[in-house]
Amino acid sequence: MKYFIYFLIVTAIGLLIFNATMLDFTNIFGKESSVALVGILACLCVIVLMIILLMSKAIKKKVDG
Repeated sequence: MKYFIYFLIVTAIGLLIFNATMLDFTNIFGKESSVALVGILACLCVIVLMIILLMSKAIKKKVDG
């Protein structure tokens, strides 16, 4: 499970970089840029949630052990 979480984090970082390259800074609220912004926000949410999951598993391990 731990490796799967790390895989999801790395994949989210890769998609974050890809979506950042799709941004058009001259028209940030255009159609393609808005899709890229939503993708960036989704990737950031995945990263934060996976870090929270890793932290909660570490806390559970310390409490149980």
